[in-house]
Amino acid sequence: MEDRTDTEPVLLSKHAKNLLRFLNLLPARMASHDNTRSTIVFFAVCGLDVLNSLHLVPPQLRQDIIDWIYGGLVVPRDNEKNCGGFMGCRAMVPKTEDAEILECMRNYQWGHLAMTYTSLAVLVTLGDDLSRLDRKSIVDGVAAVQKPEGSFSACIDGSEDDMRFVYCAATICYMLDYWGDVNKETMFQFITRSLRYDYGFSQELEGEAHGGTTFCALAALHLSGQLHRLDATTVERMKRWLIFRQMDGFQGRPNKPVDTCYSFWIGASLCILDGFELTDYARNREFILSTQDKLIGGFAKWPQATPDPFHTYLGLCGLAFTGEPGLSPVNPSLNMSMAAYAHLQHLHEQWRSADGRGDEDISHNDGKPHKARGES
Repeated sequence: MEDRTDTEPVLLSKHAKNLLRFLNLLPARMASHDNTRSTIVFFAVCGLDVLNSLHLVPPQLRQDIIDWIYGGLVVPRDNEKNCGGFMGCRAMVPKTEDAEILECMRNYQWGHLAMTYTSLAVLVTLGDDLSRLDRKSIVDGVAAVQKPEGSFSACIDGSEDDMRFVYCAATICYMLDYWGDVNKETMFQFITRSLRYDYGFSQELEGEAHGGTTFCALAALHLSGQLHRLDATTVERMKRWLIFRQMDGFQGRPNKPVDTCYSFWIGASLCILDGFELTDYARNREFILSTQDKLIGGFAKWPQATPDPFHTYLGLCGLAFTGEPGLSPVNPSLNMSMAAYAHLQHLHEQWRSADGRGDEDISHNDGKPHKARGES
């Protein structure tokens, strides 16, 4: 990780092997992430897809992953709150036939927006047809956690509500091609009220502008077909704030250190706004590769730090935006490969054909990202 040259190669095969390991065995240091295990699967599976290496996942393991994801699906009963969606782990799904225990655990089973988004993305990336889903019950669960001011909680009880979950809600509704009772107008109002004086978006009202939540806000507007409601002057000032986050790599806020993950959060935001070509590709690549582990693969937060699936995946996406050879183009709004997005479009066409109509809420917005370098 010492050499930082423009000609340093991206170790594609080592990164693929690194991500593949996380689909078979998690290191002890990740035990604290067990309740969000579906996000780890997301980074590994989608990372392999960006690396054009999904063929390394054996057919049986691929099916096992799909079945495991569906094992976390919560389908609400008629007399329950709207709790549809996916859980992040299976701790609340005991392996027992005891009816009393099963009924007790049922009280603690409900969908979580971030876990639902990542679960759906994994299923789409692996080529599943989503036929096991009740799309309406999932979107009912999304609508149930929307707050009066337009933001969303992660789940029906005991959660924060902020821009992260606004993004998750938008991706879920877009992927399922159904918005149901989700109020897109109040969502838009929450997003625009979170725009700060420097033209970045904050995580919640009156907060500090942040690169990650700026991505969440812009992607949610794009996926909900409302990006056009921002005036041209505002968009140009947003681009300026985003471009000023580049040092060599990108930082999330002014006066903060650069971090590999912001090559995605800031890069994707600029792709959505048609401004990515204004960045310095070479310096961005140089920083990302300075965090590359040459021994075991993977990217880290900073040089000399330990690589992890999160920074590995987002680092690969950041490189994909620059047209790095060997990497698949990435849809910036949905945070998945364009190959996975093409499969999702095919599913939408099938659903609309079966219904005899399209979803009127999103029929005017195809969700296609603006082009990053290397896309045709």
